[in-house]
Amino acid sequence: MSDIHAKLSHLSLSAQKVRAVIDMVRGKNANEAMDILRFVNKRAALPVRKLVASAIANAEENFGVSRDDLYIAKITADEAPTRKWRRFGARGRFKPILRRSSHVTVVLRERGS
Repeated sequence: MSDIHAKLSHLSLSAQKVRAVIDMVRGKNANEAMDILRFVNKRAALPVRKLVASAIANAEENFGVSRDDLYIAKITADEAPTRKWRRFGARGRFKPILRRSSHVTVVLRERGS
């Protein structure tokens, strides 16, 4: 049994904020992770929940694995390109704004393998 992957690229949230959410579900059963993410009061919870749901659907459709046997083996949030904006302040000063983004990857495995 190989690993089941799903990847979310260019999420417009910083990797630091996403990591606060994914640390809650690392190593948990897939169904339990979906329940946890449903009630987490963070903006990153919805895209992470959709990503885990996509990985579960990949496992069921492509590999014929039951969702009850799956667990989150690995989930990471890496930095993506940062958009650099500029704002001009008082006295001719320059105020940079960094719009950070992230790439999130989830790997599911079947229990017992």
